[in-house]
Amino acid sequence: MAIEASKSEQRAAKIRLGMVGGGQGAFIGAVHRMAARLDDHYDLVAGALSSTPEKSLASGRDLGLDPQRCYGSFAEMAEKEAAREDGIEAVSIVTPNHVHFAAAKAFLERGIHVICDKPLTSNMEDAKALKDVADKAGALFILTHNYTGYPMVRHARELVAAGELGDIRLVQMEYPQDWLAEPVEQTGAKQAVWRTDPAQSGVGGSTGDIGTHAYNLGSFISGLELDELAADVHTFVEGRRLDDNAHVMLRFKGGAKGLLWCSQVATGNENGLKVRIYGTKAGIEWTQADPNYLWFTRLGEPKQLITRGGAGAGAAASRVTRIPSGHPEGYLEAFATIYSEAAAAIHAARSGASIDPDVIYPTVDDGVKGVAFVTACIESGKKNGGWVKV
Repeated sequence: MAIEASKSEQRAAKIRLGMVGGGQGAFIGAVHRMAARLDDHYDLVAGALSSTPEKSLASGRDLGLDPQRCYGSFAEMAEKEAAREDGIEAVSIVTPNHVHFAAAKAFLERGIHVICDKPLTSNMEDAKALKDVADKAGALFILTHNYTGYPMVRHARELVAAGELGDIRLVQMEYPQDWLAEPVEQTGAKQAVWRTDPAQSGVGGSTGDIGTHAYNLGSFISGLELDELAADVHTFVEGRRLDDNAHVMLRFKGGAKGLLWCSQVATGNENGLKVRIYGTKAGIEWTQADPNYLWFTRLGEPKQLITRGGAGAGAAASRVTRIPSGHPEGYLEAFATIYSEAAAAIHAARSGASIDPDVIYPTVDDGVKGVAFVTACIESGKKNGGWVKV
């Protein structure tokens, strides 16, 4: 299994990890730290955890970090950690979107591997510029589209790649939530404030926050490349500055069609991520609410339920499965899979070895595609749902 280090990796020192963002009160920073700890490949040793030196120090102390390695800014952290013999080898960037570009650039240019939360950046110009930096850097760039780490998502991708579905015709993606059904950003709720602020989030609201996840997941499983889209992008909550709902029609290269719905005002939904893919031979369906199962249906045959760790699950699922079937693996484990795949790549980079081709993680190229998707959605919305090339 990729999540289990090889014997040589087990003997190797853990990867020295830093973090930008993720201080007191931050949701996603805690998730990244748990994911990094789960398979025991990393030691968190430094951080620029908050927007001020005082908050960063307080957050670092809460995590047991050396106060001398709790920095007031990511720029200071990148410079000083790069100069240390025991400096960080990788950094997790878990800030609001508008910080991703400058922070990732600072570390990549110093040869420090970057593990960055999605979306890649808040705008297309920065996305292209960051890709250029990452392509030239002597360091890895990993984007944490964590849903690609689920074992049954990996199995679905394997089925498509093996031709079990035939030629892909339809890709249906949806990600409904309801946590922004009311103007909670006006109450000062931290997670809502920055996600609904164009200066911090970028041009997309629901499209950038969760639409990118649905789009990435559909593309990851199907292997298809988007050609153009038409989006009905809307803001239902009065006074909100970014979209909170979108219906998007997709045309993929090769002729397949898609439909994506993302919403943060769909009352009664928590995190309803779902993907359905239909080909000439068979169809599949996976939902994050029940992630250990994948429905597979051959044309003219009864539906077949494939379970994680059970009969029918292939090698791609097995290598990222930790526990026997019947014991559920979920969100944190999927997130941890991305960190462990990153660790395998970093261990290879340490020794100058080639990365195992079975190791899979979202890259800067996936990030550029995600930002392009959001940008095209907003452009189409301004054209009253007109078709836009991606």
